[in-house]
Amino acid sequence: MRSFQVCVCGEPLQARTEPTPVPGGTEVLLKVLAAGVCHSDLHLSDGYFDLGGGKRLSVIERGMTLPVTLGHENVGEVVAVGPQARGVKVGDRRLVDPWMGCGECGVCRRGDEQLCTKPRSLGVFRPGGYADFLMVPHPRYLFDIGDIPPERAAPLACSGVTTYSALRKVGPTLTTDPTVIIGAGGLGLMCIALHKAMGGHSCIVVDIDSAKREAALKAGARAAIDGAAPDAAAQIVAATGGGAWAVIDLVGSSQTARLGLDSLAKGGKLIIVGLYGGDITLSLPPFPMRAIAIQGSYTGSLTEIGELIELVKRTGLPPVPVATRPLDDVNAVLAELRAGKVIGRVVLTPAGS
Repeated sequence: MRSFQVCVCGEPLQARTEPTPVPGGTEVLLKVLAAGVCHSDLHLSDGYFDLGGGKRLSVIERGMTLPVTLGHENVGEVVAVGPQARGVKVGDRRLVDPWMGCGECGVCRRGDEQLCTKPRSLGVFRPGGYADFLMVPHPRYLFDIGDIPPERAAPLACSGVTTYSALRKVGPTLTTDPTVIIGAGGLGLMCIALHKAMGGHSCIVVDIDSAKREAALKAGARAAIDGAAPDAAAQIVAATGGGAWAVIDLVGSSQTARLGLDSLAKGGKLIIVGLYGGDITLSLPPFPMRAIAIQGSYTGSLTEIGELIELVKRTGLPPVPVATRPLDDVNAVLAELRAGKVIGRVVLTPAGS
């Protein structure tokens, strides 16, 4: 099988050929039909996350070992199953939940494997889907996509469940008041679509890129604000009628986090999803005085992926632009993503390469 791996952080992915693995126990082997390219893959290939102040969080120190095959938004066709694998058969097409934990600790047992302290996520700590084949350790990570095209289903494993989980954290104001979404890239357009599918009131979208703001308006945003404008916070406050009850920051930079906080109404919540990086210094008295909150949101749970797929089957596919490219184009796609040239999502199609 062919795969594209990070062999040296900061360098292009390298094509490698190795024996196709054979599943044992509860393992399931899939032929990769679609593998979405996510902004997180840039951080993983670079080898770090920016903590601000000149500090970095090394992915190697977090437990990622090289070489590693990237790719965590995957749909595949089952081609072989281990002797203890139940509920799946050769020929099934399945979406793969990549956010795997140890499966044994209290966090995993309550269903939040994405928060396990010993993560085993695909494309990070286990080989991912930038390859011809993908090994999954247990059928519980496989979800039936029905008639959804693989290239449209694959982004649900990350951009889909990540924004769905963030939207669930908004609470009851989701359906009664505007939700502010910072970032109109692949995550942002997915968030707009799912917000509507979940019965959301309206979206105010913020981005520094005019083309992405235009895409957000076409996707159904009520307003699109330039995040680089000197009065961006005042524009958000005006657009939300006095301040936002919920801001979902899909960028996660020093600038966007500050903008999100400055845009909140009393009692509002900033939900940080993006991993762009940086830091902020905060005064503490305004937190109790304004009754505001900051909450992190990291991908989503097995339960939430199941809920998301049922939502999509019931309400229709999120109308997010999806472009397909052959697996050999992976480094070019990553370069385009880094340059901010991707509108929506690019999905690699190893089986059709």
